[in-house]
Amino acid sequence: MNILVSHCFLGEPCRYDGASRLDRQIIELHRAGHNLIPVCPELLGGLDVPRSPAELQPDGRVLTQDGQDVTEEYLTGARRVLEIAQENGCTVAILKARSPSCGSGEIYDGTFTRTLTRGWGLAARLLEQAGIGVMDEEHLQAWLYNS
Repeated sequence: MNILVSHCFLGEPCRYDGASRLDRQIIELHRAGHNLIPVCPELLGGLDVPRSPAELQPDGRVLTQDGQDVTEEYLTGARRVLEIAQENGCTVAILKARSPSCGSGEIYDGTFTRTLTRGWGLAARLLEQAGIGVMDEEHLQAWLYNS
């Protein structure tokens, strides 16, 4: 199975703060025979590393903590992620929890206070709308158990 994954899970330092989020559980999927397709919507949208933290606003825009509107970059990256998923026949995506690109079901509320709210990141929403199952790393164990 081809599985789309956030590139930071594979050790790529592509997060806003220049860090990665290496996830051995996801790497084990590769060892189990799955083909992991790494993506980073922010990089695919043309943003640099490191970059100012960004959050999805209630009006749908993505703003950085210092007030810069990066909505277009996030939308460009989201569209490219969907293309990559479709080109590779991915039916499942494992994306970074709470991200304005990758969050699935819960994201930060746009106030930069680490307050969570129900919602979807831009890339995760596009994938879900296209029929690709999206989960975050925190729900991977349940998926593995049930599949």
